[in-house]
Amino acid sequence: MENLWNDNDAAHYANEAKTAGQPEALGLRVYTSRIIGEVADLVLHGGGNTSVKVTDSDSNAIMHVKGSGWDLETIEAPGLPAVKLAPLHAARKEKKLSDSEMVALLRSNLLDPSAPNPSVEALLHAYLPFDFVDHTHSTAVLALANQDKSEDIMREIYGDRLAFLPYVMPGYDLSIAGADLFDRFPNCEGLWLKNHGLFTFGDTAKQSYDRMIDFVTDAENYLAAKGISLPGPETSDRDLDPAIADKLSTALRADGSPFADAIGMDFRSTPSIRTYLSNDDLETIAARGTATPDHVIRIKPFPLIIDADASLDDIASALADYKSRYRAYFDRNAPNASEEKVMLDAWPRMVLIKGLGLVGLGANDKAARIAGDLGEQTARIINAAEQVGTFQPINEADLFDMEYWSLEQAKLQKK
Repeated sequence: MENLWNDNDAAHYANEAKTAGQPEALGLRVYTSRIIGEVADLVLHGGGNTSVKVTDSDSNAIMHVKGSGWDLETIEAPGLPAVKLAPLHAARKEKKLSDSEMVALLRSNLLDPSAPNPSVEALLHAYLPFDFVDHTHSTAVLALANQDKSEDIMREIYGDRLAFLPYVMPGYDLSIAGADLFDRFPNCEGLWLKNHGLFTFGDTAKQSYDRMIDFVTDAENYLAAKGISLPGPETSDRDLDPAIADKLSTALRADGSPFADAIGMDFRSTPSIRTYLSNDDLETIAARGTATPDHVIRIKPFPLIIDADASLDDIASALADYKSRYRAYFDRNAPNASEEKVMLDAWPRMVLIKGLGLVGLGANDKAARIAGDLGEQTARIINAAEQVGTFQPINEADLFDMEYWSLEQAKLQKK
């Protein structure tokens, strides 16, 4: 993983912030957020989050943390809303908070009431005792974090430099669990989140960023030492046959479809995608879940799989089976939810065409492109994970909780 830090660029961002009457540290936070966000193998489409702690003119401790709806690649100072820190720390000593109570706590302590909601992981950023905190969903890390023996792998690579956290639902529970973990291992330089990603932190923007890049590089080197290839994002080298596209579009725009009025279709075919599609256990592997939890709100818990020579009737039949499976998934898990859930549409957001490639689906071209990007990354993650051991993401119940989590649904609606 290339380290993109540049002293001149960092100084430019710090000076811009100072000229605007902002803390120089906020300018550096914008800078390192952007050089993280521009690397698809670190974060994609709103994934990940960053923060910086500063002291205001009245000597009050505040934290600027990524706001909901912002992408790190293009983030600006308004995308890092400021929150008072003292009330957040006080809340840790009180009762467990519900999702709505956590959001209310964060919003009530915004310096600017019109600012976007702070990240759902803002409390963890607040509780880590470092000025800078970074969180990513690295491709290499996810290939290793989605393993039953993920902790053993982490120990082999990093020793005690990272602390291991079993999967915990993002939001309040993750914030408390992550903070408690750090309290037990205060000398660690980052947190390894099983099935989720990586946190790093430091006293300076460069230290936290350097740690992130170094740890991701270590994961990449671990794979390479085992002879496992993990290429970077690949450009599609084929076009979708118009006849297949027409049949797929016709089937997907049937009555009752969320695509009845408009549909975006993003076709990808790369060496990695074709390797993934050639796996003899494709149907089983593809049904296990998403590479990191928040992907489920973009691409559903599993894809639609069809043959390259499928007829229109074949595709319609596969769609009917997909919708039946999705309803069964909802019916199995909804009764266990803490609140009543209303089923989302049962239509796919990802189509795997055996031997050819994948199609990201959306209500428009942008949504389809996002699904395509996540599908392309997923293929590379699974290829590597299956060579390490077995790709094992979060279980179905946890995946359902994420897909139907009120905070994630609100984020998606806002986007």
